[in-house]
Amino acid sequence: MSTPTTTREIHLAERPTGRPTAETFALVEAELPELAEGQVLVRTTAMSVDPYMRPRMNDVKSYVPPFQVGAPLDGGAVGEVIASRSPDRSVGDVVLHGLGWREHAVVDADRTTRVDTSLAPARAYLGALGMPGLTAYVGLTAVAELAAGDRVFVSGAAGAVGSLAVQMARLLGASQVVGSAGSATKVARLRELGVDAAFDYHDGPVAEQLAAAAPEGIDLYFDNVGGEHLEAAIASARQGGRIALCGAISQYDAAEAQGPRNMFSAIGKGLNLRGFIVGTYAHLQPEFAQRMAGWLADGSIQTDETVVEGLENAPEAFIGMLGGQNTGKMIVTLG
Repeated sequence: MSTPTTTREIHLAERPTGRPTAETFALVEAELPELAEGQVLVRTTAMSVDPYMRPRMNDVKSYVPPFQVGAPLDGGAVGEVIASRSPDRSVGDVVLHGLGWREHAVVDADRTTRVDTSLAPARAYLGALGMPGLTAYVGLTAVAELAAGDRVFVSGAAGAVGSLAVQMARLLGASQVVGSAGSATKVARLRELGVDAAFDYHDGPVAEQLAAAAPEGIDLYFDNVGGEHLEAAIASARQGGRIALCGAISQYDAAEAQGPRNMFSAIGKGLNLRGFIVGTYAHLQPEFAQRMAGWLADGSIQTDETVVEGLENAPEAFIGMLGGQNTGKMIVTLG
């Protein structure tokens, strides 16, 4: 098979105001550069769309550089090495890399990671065995320091990170796990995953629903949503409660983010609110991978995926993910 010289990419066509639309993106045919020494050419088979990508579409300083208008987007992806100029990667290797949103990627070999497809399908390394799984694990253990007997609340609990966090919380010793989600179907799925209580945040004020679901309060809150959910968690938090601030998807499209109005009560309750970026905890990857592999092998953790086919449909998948149309990890397959 001849090595391709062109590929298709998704570029940022314009910076969105509010929720991205189809006009935010452009499907572009691009030339592939010649491989330099130490590089590989990867044919991408699956790519990830994630909430953190939305703030990168704004031209603001953050923990990762913003996407550039007229340039390809990037993100987690898996694929097969089809050409190599590196002694460390061979044609046929299946690897994880960071240049998603394109059908082929020229990548430095040392920026790729071989994945073990005997353990799980390659795209699992974009979900349970990848960044979302590590994020859930880090947030519960290193950031919020879950202890046996804790009462735990997870928002966005049917999403890529949340659906793993609710299951891990139980496996790590929580006495009660409560989850919120955005539809009756997702609430039902959370109950199948073993949560003690779940509610649809559309059904009424989050503070009231959380208080009813966890009348004795919560010790730990894993925040994927921000806004009203964070305010409700502060209200329900017990003395010395811990809050892992992972994401705030309810605020990403807002012209002006809304913070909780009851922060003062965090003082008297002695709450610990701690934001985190998963990359800071890369040293926990081996520990996480070993534990997650065991949980997947014995069926302790179930994984959900919402799969969209075709690079041209990646923008639709991304917009749908921001709108809560996914259960579990949103994946785009590229053939």
